[in-house]
Amino acid sequence: MATGRSLHLGLNRVDAAKYGGWDGELVACENDAHAMARLAGDAGFDATLLLTAEGTVRRMTAELRKAAKALKSGDILLFTYSGHGGQIPDTAASDEEPDAFDETLVLYDREFLDDELHREFARFAEGVRILALLDCCHSGTGIEVREVLSPEAMEEQFQTRDPGRIEHTARLMPVVRQHEIYQRDKEFYQEIQRDLAADKRRTREADALLISACQDNQLASDGEINGKFTGTLLDVWNGGTFRGDHRAFHRDIVRNMPPTQSPNLHVSGRPGEAFLAQRPFTV
Repeated sequence: MATGRSLHLGLNRVDAAKYGGWDGELVACENDAHAMARLAGDAGFDATLLLTAEGTVRRMTAELRKAAKALKSGDILLFTYSGHGGQIPDTAASDEEPDAFDETLVLYDREFLDDELHREFARFAEGVRILALLDCCHSGTGIEVREVLSPEAMEEQFQTRDPGRIEHTARLMPVVRQHEIYQRDKEFYQEIQRDLAADKRRTREADALLISACQDNQLASDGEINGKFTGTLLDVWNGGTFRGDHRAFHRDIVRNMPPTQSPNLHVSGRPGEAFLAQRPFTV
């Protein structure tokens, strides 16, 4: 019989001392984590919650590595994250991709690169099904809000046309803050990127299915109860009455989202067609 483990992070703020005085206050991220943990528990997963100050790199990686040791082929990991997203320049990218960026999860104590997350997923045994749901922004470091959204789109999605206010209500680490933190910690992140590049040459690519709240050039909305993506996902799931596969689940979520925020489905490695054809959250 298969085993399911899930890890749910929800960060309503970060450690301002680690982010140059910025605490990144949000409203609904802890609610998202609680809601996804309840969904997972109802589906038969053994769920773990990490909320705000618990959402550190050390705690998150420790929980993922604990799950990696416990799960075997045929088992499943569900990983959900609600919080800020950011990007940093990928200095380890090839010369053919000089403008490449690494997306980041803005954890409590530092930004965690997408490639770091994939490295953790690669620790799982072959045949472990991995589903990751990310409710955060992945908007480019060099992109201002006014360049991403028209004034009309700002009004529709965030009920304001003020880019400054949007940076406080979107799950986007403010562009200026991203630049400041990167310049301060550039050597640290470049060392991580060099290590990750070396690891890629030695290890297999993680087999995972990822659904994120928006495209790389879009912003993810926070909310009073849930983030726009998580709230829509929960509506589509409808207490477990949804009966389609992962692609249909993603498609129905997109249909119920505004055009300014289109969730992305990404397949990493070779997770297997049988997994993609399963109903979401199947242990």
